[in-house]
Amino acid sequence: MSAFKEFPIRWGMVIDIDKCTGCGACTVACNKENNIAPQPQQLERIAGKGFPTRFKKLEWLTVYELSNGVQGSGHDTAYLPRPCMQCGMPSCVSVCPATATDKNENGGIVSQIYPRCFGCRYCMASCPYHARVFNWDQPVYPDGMEKQLTPNVSVRSRGVVEKCNFCHHRWMYAKDAARVAGEDPNALPEDAYIPACAEACPTGAIYFGDVKNPEHKVYELIHSPYTFRLLERLGTDPQVYYMSKREWVRRQGDNYLENEAGPVAHGNGGLHG
Repeated sequence: MSAFKEFPIRWGMVIDIDKCTGCGACTVACNKENNIAPQPQQLERIAGKGFPTRFKKLEWLTVYELSNGVQGSGHDTAYLPRPCMQCGMPSCVSVCPATATDKNENGGIVSQIYPRCFGCRYCMASCPYHARVFNWDQPVYPDGMEKQLTPNVSVRSRGVVEKCNFCHHRWMYAKDAARVAGEDPNALPEDAYIPACAEACPTGAIYFGDVKNPEHKVYELIHSPYTFRLLERLGTDPQVYYMSKREWVRRQGDNYLENEAGPVAHGNGGLHG
């Protein structure tokens, strides 16, 4: 992929870090919606009567804790949810020998075609955001949990790479609903298609929509002077944006060293020297 490609619809996300409390509701909702099974070999017994079980899971969306590195009264922390960036120039697509990952021509979502994946993990090595995970085990669900699976999401087998896809099945459902209603499936209103993470966020920190549609809130937000994108200097053109009024948080988007000349965040997340 030698040049940026424009799509008629460009689904994107804006995450307001100043609103995020790190509660993890987005991760839980993502796991539930996308049938992410607990990993059987990683069950941990917690000491105590009844030895309650804590499940370690694969995560398509991980929440990271950030720190400004200051000790004492000046110490500050923030939380950064990290889904797949759905890059405009995804390095994972070009390295996959099985063509198991692709960039959707209408919407710009990076897909993962599980039956094609044979687990080489080249895509994981090429992703600068660590947004892909490898499924080491066959999915095993506790009794009763299999009854809660999302029917429109396939259960992945052992030996394949998994990733966030902005709950792509919800987009397909929204388009079908628009067709039934006699409406244009390619001109969905802002609330017609919402990923599980954005829907579950109790503080409203996750905004979602078509970043090319002026009627969607994300179109306005990406032009805020407080908006930035992660590792933008790599030229991956991520479709996930972040917001924060704290300068130290915005600086960590590229995490330049003190003696390294780096660009300054400006406007719609673009970086300029």
